[in-house]
Amino acid sequence: MRPHFLSSKGVSRTALGLTLAVSLGLAGCGQTPSAERVPFTPATDGEVLEQVPATATDAKARERAALRRALAARSDQLDLALRLARLDIEEGRASGDPRYLGRAQAALAPWWDAATPPPGVRLLRATILQGRHEFPAALADLDALVRESPDDAQAWLTRAVVLGVRGEHAEASRSCARLAPLAGPLAGAVCQAQVKSLAGRSKEAQTLLSAALARGAHGLEEQAWALSTLAEATARAGDTDRATKLFARVLSLDPADAYTRAAYADLLLDLDRPRDVIALVKDHGQDDNQLLRRVLAEAALGTPEAAALAAELGSRHAASHLRGDALHAREEARFALHVLKDAAKALKLAQVNWEVQHEPWDVRLLMETALANHTPEAAAPALRFLEASGADDPGLMALAERVRKASP
Repeated sequence: MRPHFLSSKGVSRTALGLTLAVSLGLAGCGQTPSAERVPFTPATDGEVLEQVPATATDAKARERAALRRALAARSDQLDLALRLARLDIEEGRASGDPRYLGRAQAALAPWWDAATPPPGVRLLRATILQGRHEFPAALADLDALVRESPDDAQAWLTRAVVLGVRGEHAEASRSCARLAPLAGPLAGAVCQAQVKSLAGRSKEAQTLLSAALARGAHGLEEQAWALSTLAEATARAGDTDRATKLFARVLSLDPADAYTRAAYADLLLDLDRPRDVIALVKDHGQDDNQLLRRVLAEAALGTPEAAALAAELGSRHAASHLRGDALHAREEARFALHVLKDAAKALKLAQVNWEVQHEPWDVRLLMETALANHTPEAAAPALRFLEASGADDPGLMALAERVRKASP
């Protein structure tokens, strides 16, 4: 379930995972930070260490730089810190680079460890924790925030996102219900549609969201967010022709939407269109999510580039382990299953991932890896989850039937 920032004028859309979803799932993977445990010394003065975005023509980059300078002089300026943290989070979602979460935390450093920080800090702290998949800590902040500020629409939406990723659909839906009167009917409908689709009831999500979109004119960002959610639900419901058109439409509205690009690439992979995947993601390899999709496509085609790209992605995963983060478990499971052809490793990673989040991709991976490893009984948690959710998405149902037939 994708996270979003709301504004007083509606929904201001920023691309996550996160998967995060995050993901989600967010859910929250990105470029490997350049800092490693062992210092790196370039072989020559001319060696390029990293490509960084130019700031001369990037208004937000200039603003972030100015805010950082101001906070370096005096770190306790709350309004400036909140603005910088929010800009860093938005940039991290757009670029797929998790280092911006660390920069956002640094901006909030004077209040980060406070038991009762200012509400704005608590919200952004929860957002950062959610981006790192530290869901219990994020929910603790969000629960406190909605008690303190029950009219905070962003808090209700972020809470719905975290609960949806965790598979707590009923409680996520209740958060969406609190959101609608505060942020407007379309935002409430998108929130509810995301929860329904995460529960495997994507046809219901389609109906709800299509009706909400038809009720009136909407701002560009709000419309793109809703259409991206509709595209995902449409794909999960099995209407792949319509889903491809919707994904393409969203990217025409917002070419920088990394979340939608990754979801679209996944659909194209399922449709056995690897060349289209490469064309879609080849210019976005700094983002681990996009690189994974390209590696999967190149491996499917057996291209000369496949091995080098796979090695690059593997090194990024290794670097993430050195940093001690567990954001890549879902992506690593896909990599191990489809590129390394290591079903046992893929299943272990899918099981680790299942301990953290329960989105449709997590359900699918647990079943796929269990089947590939010839241990269908390992997918029992996914089967129980689908039954409890009332899921009826055709892809998940077909996979669940294969698991049942293969089980002893």
